[in-house]
Amino acid sequence: MTTVFMERTFDSPLDKESLRNMALEAADCAGLYRVDWVESFLSEDGHTLVCCFEAPDAEALRMVAEGDTSREKAIRSGTVHDAREGMPNVVVERRFDEPVTVESLQAIEDKGAWCLETYNVTFLRTYFSRDQKHMLCLYQAPDAESVRLAQQQAEMPVSRVWPCQSYTMETLFG
Repeated sequence: MTTVFMERTFDSPLDKESLRNMALEAADCAGLYRVDWVESFLSEDGHTLVCCFEAPDAEALRMVAEGDTSREKAIRSGTVHDAREGMPNVVVERRFDEPVTVESLQAIEDKGAWCLETYNVTFLRTYFSRDQKHMLCLYQAPDAESVRLAQQQAEMPVSRVWPCQSYTMETLFG
């Protein structure tokens, strides 16, 4: 199985009940294509949703998501790089014109680790696309501005920082 993540933008904001309904509606099709939902991150305004799955490949997820109502959708296979357990509340998006390596970015973050500590920011996990041009980093922090400031002072490349609510099967249905 491969880690596949899907980034979507919606015109109408989503909430927990919307996510629950989406998961229930997709369950049969996901089973058919052997796609297992792992976790999701919904932006505070409800317009951005990132979902992570285990699937045979990205095409299997494309088939499951074929009829969704998102305005924009990007599906990428990639790798997961865990640091700590925890529920993220901030997402950092990184986009690159040229491929980069996790190691090169980790070296920058290690050099600026004091910045994370200063702002009480804890790095949890990264989803890194196979094309090496997209990265989603998950943090636990007092707020998104703390993460933004820590990233800026550490001189990390950042495309967008946004607060999120994290959902797993347990938090959505439990």
